[in-house]
Amino acid sequence: MGQTLKLLTFNIAHGRGLSLYQGFHSEKAIRRNLSRIAGLLSESGADIVALQEVDERSHWNKNLNLARLIQEEAGYGHAQIGVNNRRAGGKPLAYGNAILSRHPVHFWENNPFGSATLGEKGFLYAEVDVGGHHVPLINLHLDFRSRKRRIWQVERVVQYMRQRPCPRSGEGVVAPIICGDFNSRSSPDGDAVNHLFQTVLAHGDYRLYPTDAKTFPTYWPRKAIDFVFVPEPYRVVQESVPKSYLSDHLPVLVELEMPGR
Repeated sequence: MGQTLKLLTFNIAHGRGLSLYQGFHSEKAIRRNLSRIAGLLSESGADIVALQEVDERSHWNKNLNLARLIQEEAGYGHAQIGVNNRRAGGKPLAYGNAILSRHPVHFWENNPFGSATLGEKGFLYAEVDVGGHHVPLINLHLDFRSRKRRIWQVERVVQYMRQRPCPRSGEGVVAPIICGDFNSRSSPDGDAVNHLFQTVLAHGDYRLYPTDAKTFPTYWPRKAIDFVFVPEPYRVVQESVPKSYLSDHLPVLVELEMPGR
């Protein structure tokens, strides 16, 4: 087996754990949950982590920079946060998606789907340098209320992929890994997931993980809404949905065998 890479995607629910609203918690309680999330990431051995619902500075969780705190405790050398919601004033908000990496992130770009100051979703694109191999990654979070809006958001992602050339690694062109919280099932009628899957399959060979595990809600997982789309030439050698009680979502972990150089 060649070089492998572990990737984990996780909606951390603003660091609130299993409660309904992060504003109900003290700073101490939020920090304690973030520390447990950092422990989960360290235990998983993930090289790259895609997080959703991550605050840069929001009143409802004491203006803590969640990505920075997790990064420092889990020992990731690189981090980027893409803010999709930003509101000033007496109750500021700034949150979105984030990427933590043990390898250098040599390019990143954030893409909000709109301009709302609350509840806006979007996707963060990054290219990670793993020993000279460029790994492109899309970390996304789709709308949970509207099937129509999810399809529109997926089309935005597809348009971005078509306009941005895939990076070259060795002799081949590498398509992006796509992961995150889709708020949509993987079944044939699972709207956004199926729409994206059929679209990317028309242009390349992708596989969807987890293959059969559920990720939401944590105590009684009934839905699979968190996914990793893995393109050729990566090969998944192991997949899992680690059990945890740190968010209303469960994380998805895949171990990839890197293509030969």
